[in-house]
Amino acid sequence: MSPAGQEAPWKDIARRKQADRASRIPSQWQIPSSALPKDPPQAKDGPQNVLDAPRQFLSKAEISITESDSVTSLLAAIAARTISAKEVAQAFSHRAAIAHQLTNCITEPLFDQAVQRAQELDKYLEDNGKPFGPLHGLPVSVKDTFNIVGVDTSIGLASLCYKPAKANAPLVDLLLSLGCVIIAKTNIPQTLASLDSINNVFGRTMNPINRLTTAGGSSGGEGVLVAMRGSMIGIGTDIGGSIRIPAMCNGIYGFKPSNGRLPYGGQALGGNGVSRTSIQAVAGPIGRSVQDMDALLKEIMPRANFWGEDCFPTSWSSYRQLKAKGSGEAGELVIGILRSDGNCALLPPISKLLDEVSSTLQSRPNIKVVELATPKAWTKSQSVMSKLMGVDGGAVMADLIESTGEPLVPWMSTRFRKGKPQPLSRVAELQAQREILEREMLRIWTQDDAQGRRTQKLDAIICPLAPHPVPPIEGYNAVGMTSSWVLFDYPAGTLPVRSFKETDLESGKPLGGKALSSWDEKNRELWDESKVDRRVYLGTPLSVQVVVPRLQDEKLIEVMGWVDEVVNSKQGREGGKARL
Repeated sequence: MSPAGQEAPWKDIARRKQADRASRIPSQWQIPSSALPKDPPQAKDGPQNVLDAPRQFLSKAEISITESDSVTSLLAAIAARTISAKEVAQAFSHRAAIAHQLTNCITEPLFDQAVQRAQELDKYLEDNGKPFGPLHGLPVSVKDTFNIVGVDTSIGLASLCYKPAKANAPLVDLLLSLGCVIIAKTNIPQTLASLDSINNVFGRTMNPINRLTTAGGSSGGEGVLVAMRGSMIGIGTDIGGSIRIPAMCNGIYGFKPSNGRLPYGGQALGGNGVSRTSIQAVAGPIGRSVQDMDALLKEIMPRANFWGEDCFPTSWSSYRQLKAKGSGEAGELVIGILRSDGNCALLPPISKLLDEVSSTLQSRPNIKVVELATPKAWTKSQSVMSKLMGVDGGAVMADLIESTGEPLVPWMSTRFRKGKPQPLSRVAELQAQREILEREMLRIWTQDDAQGRRTQKLDAIICPLAPHPVPPIEGYNAVGMTSSWVLFDYPAGTLPVRSFKETDLESGKPLGGKALSSWDEKNRELWDESKVDRRVYLGTPLSVQVVVPRLQDEKLIEVMGWVDEVVNSKQGREGGKARL
């Protein structure tokens, strides 16, 4: 704490950091104050959707480049020299700068470095007659947890500002080796442990679809920048839902791989998850289509073990023409619908969404849909997950915050306390509980015959990402429907389906039944018309989560592609249909 009357050190650091960030946006890219949304957001101002607002400040060429059909088509255009990597980097940097001014999604603009890198790639192509790598010129962004040499990895903490990284994270080096161009680093929440991306250094990232609702976290800036087309692909991390939840909140796609498939090292050490001691977070992509994520993963996955000490060799064959082929008796793809984790009941629009997706999938003869009972292991998993996440007592993060006198942001103020690290015996006990739950969950995927031989009976699960729609700012609570899949190390992805409509409101119809838990009590408040105006959800994205067994990451992309093609071709959601 600072002496009375003396300013806390973090405030001056934050002022300087924000000024430095602003100085890296060229003056000609500054947008007029009249174009900026009103802050703080208020219900009377409405959602203030700015998703397409950057178009009014871009040239036709920049719009064409940044709204490219796909990663594949953009890379083909660069390789054919129809457009240069420099033109692409400049266009995406310009759009990213505008997106940032509208939403506060960037922590470290890297526009000058991006253009310089792109020029080097153009020269390589000219001199050698072939691209530098398979992702030559692809504009990407990364969450502000990944080290980039010469750039801060502050994770929104004043104590980590002005301490630039001395080496790249392995995944950054891998991306660069493939020809990627890194446009920016993006905003995150204080402690990296909340679902609303706000910190004292950079402020709050706003949802471009509806400013009254959360942009998600902890890869919130990444989700926003990709949704606003300031980056072609974003790289986030996920330990409790930090890739999938921002994808849900911003109406795009997210992919949480199994552990060991993408390099994770070389990130800011905040103590969250305590690395291999408790629960291991994973890195993964956020994109605007299944195809785009596949285009990235097919190049990264087979090379990951060359770069990441935490990765193992793996193959990846990109899908082209999907054939729903699975574990059904006639080769059908068997998809289970899992409706609740037993801790929170679904609010009506989420239950309705699952009904719609289930009905649409059942209309296909080569897909079999089955309703699944909630496994007890899934219900128990959130408690075990929370305990494992906190085995370090939050000491490292608390010390970093306290060292400059930072206050806790609103969401963390009632949830974060410095505790004592758990003894090794307690960690071992929790890991033993985890093993039992993992073994129990295997039964949802398999069946035994009379002779005790075991075969797979289920190919994928579709379930909610949350029991509620995209909530108002500070409204996110339970994460059991996303964090559990990290505990079990199952690949899981976010797939947008449609927007929240007037018919989803059910105005005047109260929620029946009783709360299942303290988590559910908070969940029910999000539908309580005495506490929230349900119209806040209008126009926000409604998404589902797709899950497959451990290490079947390639299968996840395939199933997501299938479900996306079936569901979104029928729903006709603008921009949502997978390009297969």
